Amino acid sequence: MTDIVEGPALAALSCGKPAFLVVMLHGEGADGQSMVDHALNWAPTMPKAEFLAAEAPAGADGVRRWFDADDPDGLAKGLATLALFLDAALAKRRLPASHLALVGFSQGATLALLAGLARPGPAAAIVAFSGGSYGASPPVGADGAPPVLLIHGDADEAAPLAAARETKAGLTAQGARVWAMTRKGLAHAMDDDGVIAAGDFLTEHVVHKKGAAAEDHHDHDHDDHDHDDHDHETH
Repeated sequence: MTDIVEGPALAALSCGKPAFLVVMLHGEGADGQSMVDHALNWAPTMPKAEFLAAEAPAGADGVRRWFDADDPDGLAKGLATLALFLDAALAKRRLPASHLALVGFSQGATLALLAGLARPGPAAAIVAFSGGSYGASPPVGADGAPPVLLIHGDADEAAPLAAARETKAGLTAQGARVWAMTRKGLAHAMDDDGVIAAGDFLTEHVVHKKGAAAEDHHDHDHDDHDHDDHDHETH
């Protein structure tokens, strides 16, 4: 597998050295620009963060993908390649592992979850749109897991909502802090409400570093009228 490369980026609005790095992972067949455009919504409340869209390698068919689903070792190869990319990106900016956040969509969400949970540190936060761990055991290390937000449409046929629910169950069973936001009527896509929620989550957990003791864990079910149903969790 060829190397992952740095794609389009949005520099920290503070104009100085970034204090945080948010790496964004696109879906299969897309590119980095499709993700970094969303960072325009998040940058004002995270002025010291750089938003970097990673570019997945292109296959022989010219399609960018993080791993080959037909290759039994494809996911492991993709994770190993991404780990090296993240280490290099942090070293280049002289940032600690705890100042990294990962945001992914679809196949990129799977990589964001598994790579982010496996990192030492741990990372500051993970946001996964329309993806899950798909049977891979989500690793929660001895240092614990970063806070995770799962955003998924209940009309998603490409990546059924069950994938997010299974991922959440696997993580919460290990004591991880997981939030789930279900977008009613949404297919395999990122919508405005989900993007706004992701920005609030990143600001809260990356910049403000809200402590676990003060947090509640919610499921958010949004309908067309933006009504929220909150189901509190306990661990």
